[in-house]
Order: sequence, then structure tokens, then C-alpha cells
Amino acid sequence: MKTIEVNPLTSSLWMQLIDECQSDVFHSPRWLEVLVTTYNFTARAILLVNEENRPLAGIPYIKINDMFSPRIVSLPFSDYCDPIVKDMSQWTTLTNILISEKSPLTVRCLHTTVPLEDSRFELINRANWHGLDLTEDLETIFNNIHSSSRRAIRKAKKDGVSVRIASEESDLRAFFELHLKIRKDKYRLLAQSFCFLENIWRNFIVPGQGALMLTELENKIIGGVFYLKWKDRLYYKFNASLSDTQSMRPNDLLMWEGIKYAKEMGLNFLDLGLSDSGQDGLIRYKQKYATDQKTISFLRLTPEGGVSKRDTQIRNLLPQLTDLFTDESVPNEITEKAGNLLYRYFT
Repeated sequence: MKTIEVNPLTSSLWMQLIDECQSDVFHSPRWLEVLVTTYNFTARAILLVNEENRPLAGIPYIKINDMFSPRIVSLPFSDYCDPIVKDMSQWTTLTNILISEKSPLTVRCLHTTVPLEDSRFELINRANWHGLDLTEDLETIFNNIHSSSRRAIRKAKKDGVSVRIASEESDLRAFFELHLKIRKDKYRLLAQSFCFLENIWRNFIVPGQGALMLTELENKIIGGVFYLKWKDRLYYKFNASLSDTQSMRPNDLLMWEGIKYAKEMGLNFLDLGLSDSGQDGLIRYKQKYATDQKTISFLRLTPEGGVSKRDTQIRNLLPQLTDLFTDESVPNEITEKAGNLLYRYFT
């Protein structure tokens, strides 16, 4: 066996690996294209291949060079991205190449536990993950979700809330403004740039590999969810809604319509994505639908010498800048510009 480095956006070997093995949307060339186009990154992957040049294992990564010291992330701005490995031998072979760069190396694991057994890596954070099995018929799925969610879906319909699939980039902009507002007002966080969502739109929505679903009330957009498709799964990615319409339960109707959309597409699982430990309301919401619940583990290997004092100082400054730019006195357009400038450093 040997290791080779490839471009995962164009490599047929990378496509063969992620087609034959368990993989997620974050391994896909479409998702990698979003990251590369938005942030001018260079995406690479290390593959382990046998004598017949068949890929057996692999890990995608991006080496980031900015105002911080160089670091390697697999992958930035992704809920998780499991290394595709079967055992510690494969994992060690792949990571030894990256570790030789002598830069911090970060991975996020959901489905594989192999990296957690590597004592060289430190567990630096955990997040919640939920998923919904869609192999049953729609009636059974509906009856299995929490009773409060079933009532909420019926209430939204009764109150005149409707759902449609976005078809114009003006719809995307309207969704982004909701996303920006809820990140700022509810969580005191900056939002990804509008360019990031534009690139998701162009790489997934335009070619029919997902949908932006919007809820409307009296012809006004009050909420939305990005759904992305990969293999036999649908991924719930980015949700936003107007806070003063929550009593009408638009989010529950969006979830139900997403489930119906997945069934129509012949998909058998809905990945509900990452929820940070502090997002109690979001976690409770997903638990009402989920059949599966796991933990996303954030692992990091720090080279000898540790983190520089300069990096630590900048890291400590970013939360302060976030608090400043998400203050209620700051206009949304300024908060958006701050996100455009600063979000790329949150990895």
C-alpha cells in the first residue's frame, strides 16, 4: 500500500472512495467547492491505495494560512467530516503525513471512533447531533414524532402558514437576512457571509441537489431551511425564522415538508446536523423528530511548543469583536460586513 495526495474536487480516486465507503455531504466535491470558492482555500486529500491503485482510506483537509499560525483542518465550516478509515493503522498512516507539517491538526468525528483512541489528539469540544430514519412510510413517521410537533404542524397549516421551494436568488437574500437577524439577536453571533450561501445555492440548489424551503404568511417570508442532498441522505443545514412568528410554528412545518421532500426523492435518512451544547432550545426541537442521537467530537493535535502567545491573544479578541458587532445598537448591515471580514477566522 502507498499514500498519495489528490485534489478531492476533481480526483476520480476520491470519488471512488466516497462512493464505496460511508461518506457524508461534507466529503463531497460540491461542499468542498463551496469552501474553496468562498474562502480561496486549497482543498487536498491524502489517500491510502493498494497495489491495484484502489483507494482504501482517506482524509480531506485544508491548510489555512492567515493572521494565525498555519493550521490544518478537516474540514473548516463543516458540522463534521469523519476520516474514512477502518482501523488505527490506516488512521496513523494518513495522519503521520499531516503531522509532519508541524502545524495544529483538527478533525471533527461523528461516525468513527478510531481517532478518539489516538492519545496524540486532545478532545477539545463536543457537540450534539441528531438524525431521523425515513425508511418507514410517511404516516408512520408522522405518528412517531413528538405529539407537540404534530400539533405544531397542524397549527401552522391552520394559521395560514405555507411552504414553497425558493426559485430565485432574491429568495436567498430574504432568507439570509432572517439568518443574519436570528444569529445576531438570539445568539449574539456573526453570520457566515452571503457569498457562502450563494455558493451553496449554486453548487447544490441550482443543480437539483437540495432545496431552500421557505415558509410564508400573507406573502411574507417568515422562515426557511437549506436542505442538501448527498447519496441517500438529506441534510438539514441553516435554519432561520422571524422571532415574532414562532407562535405559528413555521419551523415544525418546514421540518415536516423537508421529510416529505426527502421521501419524494427516495432518500432514507434526514441528518439534522450539529447543535452546540448551549443551544438547548434547538436540541429539544430536534429531539422531537430524531430517531438517532450521537456526539460530534472535536479533536486537535498541537505540535511541540503549543499555541503561540500571539495566536492566543487574537483568539481572545474575536469574541470581544463579536459582542461589539452583534450589539442591538449596531445596524444589521454593519453586522453583516463584520461577518464578511471575521467569520473566516472562526476555525
